[in-house]
Amino acid sequence: MGTRAETIEFLTDQLSALPSLRTRRMFGEYGVYCDDKIVALVCDDTLFVKPTEAGRAYLGTPEEAPAYPGSKPYFKVDGDRWEDRDWLAGLIDCTAAELPVPKPKPARKPKK
Repeated sequence: MGTRAETIEFLTDQLSALPSLRTRRMFGEYGVYCDDKIVALVCDDTLFVKPTEAGRAYLGTPEEAPAYPGSKPYFKVDGDRWEDRDWLAGLIDCTAAELPVPKPKPARKPKK
């Protein structure tokens, strides 16, 4: 099915309080980045947040599901929860705070 552009626009608008947030199209779906850390995936118009202890505490008893066939379980966040901007930004912010900074990619060697 794939994620619709309108879904990403709405989600990005709801998370506009986070200045370092961006999304990136990946294999027909989207990755959500905060502070250059991938914190969530949007697959088939559903938000899947990377599992962290801070996110688990924030959500209480999260629903866990794979974002795509064969993936590890993520915290599945239903669309009705997206309406609360502050709550959603808080979830993404506490998740990003707990995730490690990505390792820098090695420099590419010039082609001969």
